[in-house]
Amino acid sequence: MEFCLKNVRQKNRTMAESRALNAPLIIATRNPHKTMEIRQMLGGRCAVLDASDFPDWPEVAETGTTFLENATLKAETISARVSGLVLADDSGLMVDALHGAPGVYSSGYGGQEGNHAMNNQKLLRELHDVPAENRAARFVCTMVIAREGKSLAHFCGEVEGRILSTAGGAGGFGYDPLFAPTGYDQSFAELGSKVKNALSHRGRALAKVITWLEQKSLVSTP
Repeated sequence: MEFCLKNVRQKNRTMAESRALNAPLIIATRNPHKTMEIRQMLGGRCAVLDASDFPDWPEVAETGTTFLENATLKAETISARVSGLVLADDSGLMVDALHGAPGVYSSGYGGQEGNHAMNNQKLLRELHDVPAENRAARFVCTMVIAREGKSLAHFCGEVEGRILSTAGGAGGFGYDPLFAPTGYDQSFAELGSKVKNALSHRGRALAKVITWLEQKSLVSTP
């Protein structure tokens, strides 16, 4: 009887782990570029969904004053309405010469939310008289995992670099054409997705997320 019970427990545990591994990770974003980046970095460990897969996706006002506050708002709000594990992030560019701006306001810095061209144009205007040696900047990303309206964990990633005087490259999105990571002369937009994903703030935060998910047996290992 003990042997049979042990087999039943093992079978139930295996089935539970299989269901966990097959469960999708829901990215709390409407940005297809961000979803694509995260899907690439996950490398097939699990299915990835986002707002486009849910017709009643709620709008979340990002009223926080830090990346963690905004990521938590999105993760908890979405996970309270959508069944499954939700990953939300808030990220932005912090420029030393601008005292950390645009920071949490990176997405609407140019005056229109999500308009990358306007954001980049304003950044270049603000740094017009700033010499190259004083253009230090960093991308920052905070990710929060939540389920059923409750945060489970959060992770951070940063990448140091500088702001170029002119935009370069057609890859990436956001401020990528203006940001050259430390050790490179090319912008993120010029370096390509493989290099960017290995270096980026989002890649570094997601690497920590993946480790956590693997430890919880929530994704498959490569």
